[in-house]
Amino acid sequence: MNKTLLGALLCTSMLAMPVSASKIEIDLGLAEITEGQYLRPYTAVWVEDSRGKHVDTIALWTWDEGEKWLKDIRRWWRKIGRDEAGFIDGVTGATRPSGQYKLDWDFTDSEGKSVAAGKYTLLVEVVREHGNRSLVRHKFNHDGKAFAVTLPPTDETAEITIKYQP
Repeated sequence: MNKTLLGALLCTSMLAMPVSASKIEIDLGLAEITEGQYLRPYTAVWVEDSRGKHVDTIALWTWDEGEKWLKDIRRWWRKIGRDEAGFIDGVTGATRPSGQYKLDWDFTDSEGKSVAAGKYTLLVEVVREHGNRSLVRHKFNHDGKAFAVTLPPTDETAEITIKYQP
């Protein structure tokens, strides 16, 4: 077989191969609270760049009462919510009870553009009325290298597992 034909066959077979998108998988645990009054927490999951600038909001779980209660998710509200309120409807979902939830982030910003290699921080903020507030941060490098980490529980979260497998 000549080199031109072999090269054409290789290119054709490579085009037919499925493209796997890179993503970070997040297994978010909301703590089971058995004492006192339990109300479902307001939860925000987002990514910031190395300068602390908002990159993308992955999840925002609140009551459906407009912006009134979003201010309780303090860090998220100060960083993005109060200035970019127009996109909130596109990422907001209902509050969730205690349990495990699967989320992922595809390395794109809030406008759908791929983010550059670099240092980022994943943040999870969980606030419960008549309860506590927990802010969990995990810094990571977007450099194509696999990683997996399990973050310890807080007052409002169970373990959070973050995985990236390129």
